[in-house]
Parts: sequence; C-alpha cells; structure tokens
Amino acid sequence: MSEQKSLVVIGGGAAGFFCAVNAARLEPSLRVIIVEKTSKVLQKVKVSGGGRCNVTHALFEIPELSRRYPRGQSFLKKSLHWFSPKDTLAWFAERGVTIHQEADGRMFPDTNNSQTIIDCLLREANQYGVALQLNCDVQQIKQVNGQFHLETAGSRTLTADFLCIATGGYPKAAQFGWLTATGHTIAPPVPSLFTFNMPKHPITSLMGVSVAKASVKILGSKLQEVGPVLITHWGMSGPAILRLSAWGARELAEKQYQFNVMINWLPEYHEQSMKDAFIELRQTQAAQKIHGKNSFGLPNRLWAFFLEQAGITEQMRWADLPAKQQQLLIRLLVANEFSVSGKTTFKEEFVTCGGIQLNEVDVNSMQSKLLPGLYFAGEVMDVDGITGGFNFQHAWTSGWIAAQHIAQQC
Repeated sequence: MSEQKSLVVIGGGAAGFFCAVNAARLEPSLRVIIVEKTSKVLQKVKVSGGGRCNVTHALFEIPELSRRYPRGQSFLKKSLHWFSPKDTLAWFAERGVTIHQEADGRMFPDTNNSQTIIDCLLREANQYGVALQLNCDVQQIKQVNGQFHLETAGSRTLTADFLCIATGGYPKAAQFGWLTATGHTIAPPVPSLFTFNMPKHPITSLMGVSVAKASVKILGSKLQEVGPVLITHWGMSGPAILRLSAWGARELAEKQYQFNVMINWLPEYHEQSMKDAFIELRQTQAAQKIHGKNSFGLPNRLWAFFLEQAGITEQMRWADLPAKQQQLLIRLLVANEFSVSGKTTFKEEFVTCGGIQLNEVDVNSMQSKLLPGLYFAGEVMDVDGITGGFNFQHAWTSGWIAAQHIAQQC
C-alpha cells in the first residue's frame, strides 16, 4: 500500500474549511488537518450579515457576477464556472441547510442564524475525520523532497504532502513575509469595505437614520454608487458607502482617506427638476408649513435637519420660502458636499484588497505556479468583492476547486 498522503490547511475560516471538508470527502484516504492561529474557527462566518451569514448572492450569470469584484474579475470569470452560487446552494441543501434570497439579492440560511452554516461545516469536518489544531501559528514554510515542512510558533513542526493557504487577507505587507519567502509576489494590501469618517459634522447627530436610495460620488474621481446610506455617529456607512470603499480602495488609500463626497439624497432628481418640484409645491401647498410636510419621503429627522441647515424656520410656509433658502435646501437635497477624514474598519469583518498575485495561481486548480502541491483559497489572494455575499462565494469557489484538485492528485 502506498503511504497515506496528508493535507494541511492553514486558516480555519470559510475558504479553509471548505477546502478541508471537501478534500476529505472526495478522497477518504487523505489525512486532513486545519491549523488555525487563534482559539476560534469560522469567526467571519459568525459575524457576517449581522450574525446571519450572507452565504452568497443571487446573481447566476457569471459575467455579471464577476463584475462585483473590484479585484480579480477575469480570474473569477473562470473560477466561477467550476463552482458557482448555484453550486453553493446545492451543496448546503444536500446537507439540510436551505437558503433564501432577500429583495437586494443577498442570500441567508432560512434560520437567519450564522451558527447554522458553522454547524454544517463542523459536522462535515467531524464526519470525514478532519483534524483541527487551534492556537497554532505557522511562521515558516519549506519544501523538502516534495514535502512541506511547517514551522510553528513554539518550534513545532508539521509535515504535509499538500498545503492550502487560506489565512484571509492581512492589513500589512510585512505580515505576508512568510509567504513571500516561498517566492510569491504580493499585491500590497490596503483596506476595502470601510466606512467614511466625518469628524464633528453635525449630520452625525442623526446616527441611525438611513436612506434607502442615495447617490454618492467621490469628487475628483469617477467613483460613484447608488444605494442605501446609513448615518453613523462617526460619519457614513451602508451598502453604497461600502461599495465605494471597495472600488476606490487603492485610490482612497493614496488620498490618505482625505477626500470630499457629494450626496444626492433623492437621485431621481437633479437641481433643475428639483427646482421644478419646488415651484409645484409652492403652488399646491402654499399655505402649509414646510416643516409639517415632508414631501419627498426622506426620514423626518433628516428632512428637519436639512430645513434647519437651510435656515428655514418652523413657522415658514411654502408660499413664503425665500429664493436664497430654497436654493440652499435644493443643494442640500441633491448636491450635498461632505469632507471625509479617515475611515473605520470592523476588525472582525475587515476585508483587504491585495494578496498573492493572481498570475502566480492556476485558476483551474488554485495551485501555485511556483510550488507544486501548494494551493491558495479565499482572500489571501488578490481577490475581493463588494459587500453582499461575494467574498464568501469566492471562498467557497476557491476552496472547492483546491479540494477537487488535491483529491485528484492522491
């Protein structure tokens, strides 16, 4: 009998688990170990989507789906053919986890609880004998006679025939040192998916107020998004802001997160059409108080805030609205400028752009083009998606492709 082959997966997140459990299932003779440097696994799965886990996105046309990735689009166009959102849904359904679609295309387990996904992956690991080593920090990789030797903190050594690196992204280039030592090149990491800080801006007093559809443009750039905007106590968040931060990750890093944005809170209007709407309001609601009637469907607190900013008193009627105040209010509604100074990232959910250069990875196997037997899965590569389940889909796709190829090599 030939000697039992082994696979070590570095990283106990979504991509690492998916690679490990699928490799163990597809090749029962393979000994599979997940090593995780912290004391917990699947932490991003746990906190994603407010604790519900945004498993994937209901975009089933691959060219359209790949356009949701600011980095890695052409790579994803190929990899998603091997394992797409439809395959993700089928994989979980076969294991008793049903997933539903929400109005915006995001997809969650029917339980609306991320623990459902975690339990499913842990059951698979248990069923197929995947070993788990926690608090195990790999610091060096060497390949000797076709085998990988992993040096961990505490001077322990692990050996493996196959190695899959699924550590997620790192915020600092220096943290990739143990990977560049293998000869790989890193696209420098910068944050993606972050919120915009607007220190001491009075609008932050409205924290918790959200607008379902606003247009946000970063001035001096081509970056523009339409979608929900949430006002926070430090500035602005919500899907439109997060998508902008992803598309502009490198550009905004170069600006050191000091830039101006213009928000149109009512994107179905522009300045001229809003002027026309005001003329009509002054005629049809002449005797009504402006404060008393929010005519555009904005949250009442936000409408009152704009009226106050425009110097419109509580007693003022539409018929009495002076031209100067009207023009100021129109600009606040459809061309509202804000200075951004800094960003806020969420430690548990941080996403970076950057990582292993994709031209060093075979898209059909996730195997390194430089070191046979070395594979990558997930965000450690220079792939990142906008918010909405796209990063998890890349984790499932790359983990599955790596598992499939490793099983075939045994």
